[in-house]
Amino acid sequence: MTGGSAADRPVGVAVIGSGRMGAFHAETLARRLPGARLVAIADPAPGAAERLAGPLGARACTDAAQLWDDAEVDAVVIAAPARAHADLVVAAAFAGKHVFCEKPMAVSLADADRVIDVVGSTGVVLQVGFNRRFAADWVAARALLDDGTLGTPRLLRSVTRDPGGFDPARVPPDTIFLETLIHDFDTLRFLNPSTEAVEVFAVADALVEPDWRERGLVDTAVVTVRFSNGAVGTAEACFEAAYGYDVRAEVLGSGGMATMGDGRRTGMTFSGADGRVVDTVRGDQELFGDAYTAELEAFVEAVCTGTPAPVTGLDARAALVIALAAAESARVGQAVRLDRDEE
Repeated sequence: MTGGSAADRPVGVAVIGSGRMGAFHAETLARRLPGARLVAIADPAPGAAERLAGPLGARACTDAAQLWDDAEVDAVVIAAPARAHADLVVAAAFAGKHVFCEKPMAVSLADADRVIDVVGSTGVVLQVGFNRRFAADWVAARALLDDGTLGTPRLLRSVTRDPGGFDPARVPPDTIFLETLIHDFDTLRFLNPSTEAVEVFAVADALVEPDWRERGLVDTAVVTVRFSNGAVGTAEACFEAAYGYDVRAEVLGSGGMATMGDGRRTGMTFSGADGRVVDTVRGDQELFGDAYTAELEAFVEAVCTGTPAPVTGLDARAALVIALAAAESARVGQAVRLDRDEE
């Protein structure tokens, strides 16, 4: 399906990866998006695809390559491990399949450029999963920027704090920059449009799992980003917050300030004998469930109409540039200037 309306027929979509996010996306495609039809799930782990596909009425396969010649598959959602993303996007694009790829699109600039070139030459739709662009608070703040209410951004902030419980043995090098903070880097760009990063400085350490410090684990980081319009952004992340999953952002502009996110399930607070209690969100799917659905809805719409996706490979590359610079800055202990060729 390269064009036409959603009324022609539902977009046939296969999900690659049946882990936590793959399962959520598969359920969204099967049950929440009338314009899409979940066709298949691919996962190399024995029995993994079958366990997810069966209840959702989809086929299961162990090799994503089985999807490339499948006429029922118009598009794929890639939710495999990050290091496999670039190769999967390229293979899908060469097969003529539209692609929604979870972040990061790639973990090296060479792979990012390869993806962008192939997607451009094949003409498929590529959308990258920066879900915060679709969350109501963030959408409302961007609208205030676009209509001039917030004025010119001066200071920006983006925060990601995970609820903990991770296995340090399964955290690849630079994960905090490439897979966690990359959301925040995209957020800073989204909330400071029409500019690019020019300098990055990062400090990072293993404060949650200090015994893993010598093995290269970094689980806590703060990054400062200077932009070409003079604005300064900070992005911070930690792999453990005892109180839950916490994602927030702020823009201070010449016309005022916008803040996004507070991590509450509801606006209710309870005051009792032990003090005041707030019920907080414990996971990303709980906090961003609507945004995850909205981004897939936007992807399906782009496939149906043949219009560009709202979050492109170039957006993913720009966030990756910042992420790689932040990782380098944390290693060398000094600011990293970004070359224009990298931006």
